[in-house]
Amino acid sequence: MERNGEQTPKRPNFLFILADDLGFSDIGCYGAEIQTPNIDRLAAEGVRMLNHHAAAACSPTRAMLMSGTDAHLGGLGVLIEYKSNKQRAQRWSGKAGYEGYLNNDVATLPEVLEDNGYFTLMSGKWHLGMRASQGPWQRGFQKAFAMLPGCSNHYGWEPVQERFPVGGRPIHAEEGKKVDITPNMTEDPEGFYSTDYYTDRLLQYFDGRSDEDKSKPFFAFLPYTAPHWPLQCSKAQRDKYKGMYDDGPHALRERRLKKLVELGIISKSVVPHKMETSTVGAGEWGDLTVEERKLSSRAMEAYAGMVDSIDLNVGKVVDYLKKTGEYDNTFIVFMSDNGAEGAAMEAVPVMGENIKRAIHQYYDNSYDNIGAWNSYTWLGPLWAQASTAPSRLFKCFPSQGGILVPCVVKPPANTFLPSLTQGSFNHSFTTVMDFVPSFLELAGVSMPPSIEKKVALPLHKKTATRKMTTFRGKEVHAIRGKSWIPFFQRGEKVEDSELWSIHSSSEPIGWELFARGALRKGDWKIVHIEKKQGGLGEGDDGWELFNVVEDPGETKDLSQDEPQKLHELMALWDEYVVECGVIWGESAAAVGLGFDEAPELWEDDVELQKSWMGARGGECPLP
Repeated sequence: MERNGEQTPKRPNFLFILADDLGFSDIGCYGAEIQTPNIDRLAAEGVRMLNHHAAAACSPTRAMLMSGTDAHLGGLGVLIEYKSNKQRAQRWSGKAGYEGYLNNDVATLPEVLEDNGYFTLMSGKWHLGMRASQGPWQRGFQKAFAMLPGCSNHYGWEPVQERFPVGGRPIHAEEGKKVDITPNMTEDPEGFYSTDYYTDRLLQYFDGRSDEDKSKPFFAFLPYTAPHWPLQCSKAQRDKYKGMYDDGPHALRERRLKKLVELGIISKSVVPHKMETSTVGAGEWGDLTVEERKLSSRAMEAYAGMVDSIDLNVGKVVDYLKKTGEYDNTFIVFMSDNGAEGAAMEAVPVMGENIKRAIHQYYDNSYDNIGAWNSYTWLGPLWAQASTAPSRLFKCFPSQGGILVPCVVKPPANTFLPSLTQGSFNHSFTTVMDFVPSFLELAGVSMPPSIEKKVALPLHKKTATRKMTTFRGKEVHAIRGKSWIPFFQRGEKVEDSELWSIHSSSEPIGWELFARGALRKGDWKIVHIEKKQGGLGEGDDGWELFNVVEDPGETKDLSQDEPQKLHELMALWDEYVVECGVIWGESAAAVGLGFDEAPELWEDDVELQKSWMGARGGECPLP
């Protein structure tokens, strides 16, 4: 590995702040009524990316962010907790690319930066592996405090011993060893609250740097688990938004759309997608009782309070960096990992009744208690679609509502061209895979040249051509993302178009998760969503076609009007399936490797969590 030319004395620092399930318009500078002055100030000093894409859910986005390549190549073709039942296990278990943890076929950004003189640290949600050997301390972070599963009670309390509801328990670890968190059942401001605690732990790592560490540039990762359910925050933060949502999600959606137009984020001509109800397990707002509407609006107040809390903690980190004199030389990114969470948890097959029973047994979701340490509520499909408007649907869908995310970038001083106005918008098509090449270029680090390699795919009955490079003497997948630096620093455009300044309009980009798929090339996008959820999908067949530049709301399916374009993109989809090892069609029905042949492809989320729960603090139950 080589560095590009002479190293300047001050290479930039990097701070990446990741919100969990935050919708496109859920922060002030993207049109929200929620108070986010600290994030808004970052936007005023930097750039708001308006065409920035993540994966449709948390783990795949994290894999893409860490590796700079497709989530399937990194082992996150599926979330590990979604492999639990027999039907899902048949489709995904025993199949490479669907391990459910970040595999060793990719080099991570912190690993590369660590090898090139950076101090690397993180605090927060990991969700890229439950074993100690899969934790952030094994993937390049010199200091790391991690919440390992997909979610947990934000006050560290978990009364339910069975698997409830989906995702995780408050399992935290540091340097591979379990950390016992004292449940904060009094909501003591000095006690555990996830957003505060993760921030404070990161700042403690900063404070604990040796003189040698302080002489190095840093890469800091601060992935919150807010505003992911359960919706919990202090009563003071919840009550800042009291009454603000009493008129319901439809009214909020209209206000957000109006504000997006006023800010110039969307055009007045944009046709928003209709709010889906029955197709996503939701009833009509008007059909709810007065009491149900009151409780639902209170849950939205708690959600707003969680976002408010994120902003306060962003301010805390910014103030620290200003105090230490490191702020001006720090590249700061704030973004969400996917669209707003819209699952109607009570409607989840099998778990629905269990969720209701557990809530009634253990939790208090009365009006005054919503948001408290012993409450358990979620946003639901209607409020989520207020957050993702004008886009279609929300998290877990490859429609724009699931993958288009807010992204605020504050560059180091004198890094971007002076012609790029502070506080401006940028409409370039970008993806979360782009941060690895962008950060490496700014750090003066280059990976060895990639080579093409033929790889047999037995399940697909085909051979894939993949670009590979080397890292620490091992072959790994080459970076697929594109650096932003040629455009932002030197004004070099891939094409003479703001939309295609960084990526080429001829480059296909694919998404797949939970047997839903999408592929975009230029202005066009194909989408595969099940018929029962409003799409055309039957099995792995059935695709809609949209011109997402003219129709960002994905309201007009052109698959019948533009058969040639549909055929072109479907052919590219078939290539993407092979290139990235996506389980689709024949490979979905094929039998994967058995447990005895490949136990690493059969990791069990429930058993892994039980092992941590049964361990004492300071122990490492899962090497």
